[in-house]
Amino acid sequence: MEPELQRREDETRPAQHSVPEPDHKFGDTLRQTREPDWIERIFVGPQGLRAGWSILLFYGMYYVFRVVLGTIFFSTGLVGETMDDSAGAILIEDLIPFLALLPSAGLMALLEGRRISSYNLSGPKRARRLAMGAGAGFVALSLLVAVLTAGGWLRFDHTILPARQAMRFGIIWGCAFLVVGSVEEGLFRCYGLFTLARGINFWWALAAEAVICVDAFVATGRNGAWGVYLAAALGLFPCLILHRKRAASSAFWQAAWVTSSVFGLYHTQNTGENWIGVFAAAGIGFVFCLSVRLTGSAMWAIGFHAAWDWTETFFYGTADSGLQGQGHLLTSNPAGSPIWSGGADGPEGSLLVLGVILLLSLLLLVLYRRGWRAAPSATRTANDQQ
Repeated sequence: MEPELQRREDETRPAQHSVPEPDHKFGDTLRQTREPDWIERIFVGPQGLRAGWSILLFYGMYYVFRVVLGTIFFSTGLVGETMDDSAGAILIEDLIPFLALLPSAGLMALLEGRRISSYNLSGPKRARRLAMGAGAGFVALSLLVAVLTAGGWLRFDHTILPARQAMRFGIIWGCAFLVVGSVEEGLFRCYGLFTLARGINFWWALAAEAVICVDAFVATGRNGAWGVYLAAALGLFPCLILHRKRAASSAFWQAAWVTSSVFGLYHTQNTGENWIGVFAAAGIGFVFCLSVRLTGSAMWAIGFHAAWDWTETFFYGTADSGLQGQGHLLTSNPAGSPIWSGGADGPEGSLLVLGVILLLSLLLLVLYRRGWRAAPSATRTANDQQ
């Protein structure tokens, strides 16, 4: 046959499509087509290990590491049965939860196939966010102290530390509260918020709030439990509305509701706390969640947290959630009604702190309004994965 006729005959034949080579292994195909059994569905969801199990594993490991490290610190004499409220003692004592947090987060990241930075630590301009948060913490607490002083609810005496001692105590307190801020934000706004936001819905959040309130009611040694009840009640209807509207961001705000209430409950263990201080802790916890939503990471919250505590304890010499630290630049004492002065709780136990929390929320919305629609990766998940 002539070449030209051969080409025409080939063109008139039906096209025979070749079968493409699969771009995955046979085992992957089986996993895609096989229905998971009921045991697998209990533990594993669309994003891997379900959020509830992840939370239990993480905090379980954190508790074990903390007990082990606490035993080591105690046996070596680094900590004793009773600790004073000096800067050095607080720093050493809070190294225990900090060192327990690191391997817990590392192991969970390995198990979940993530990086540690995935837990709300991977946003842009992290160093700048940390510094801006620290500046906001100093200014916010100074504003509260100024109002308390002007109203006669806080009084300063003339005692001021010498420059050399002030520098030494200021650095040690700064390190101590940076550790404190890292631990508490790591527990609540980093791993806790991220993980809950990828697997919570309104009914799980409501059940968690019920457990939190029951714990505050029945546990002994709790101070200011009404602050926990108020925080739980205040978040109920907004989260219910988001749930009914099926808002894409509802999981994040439900997680913020739960972690903020737990943060308030966490503060009921402090001696000298009142219900306003506990409610303020839950409120500032929500502000920290808002900062994560707007900035993309918890760095602003860590800086604010550390600076707020440092300014209270060292710079102005006030009580900090009932803690009256040793070695402070200025010396102050509450005066008048505790509902305005904060009493033994410190400035954050004053009713005036609620105004500062509101101003902080508005400030964040103004400064970072462009990030309002851009949620962290964990908030882009469906609400009903667990």
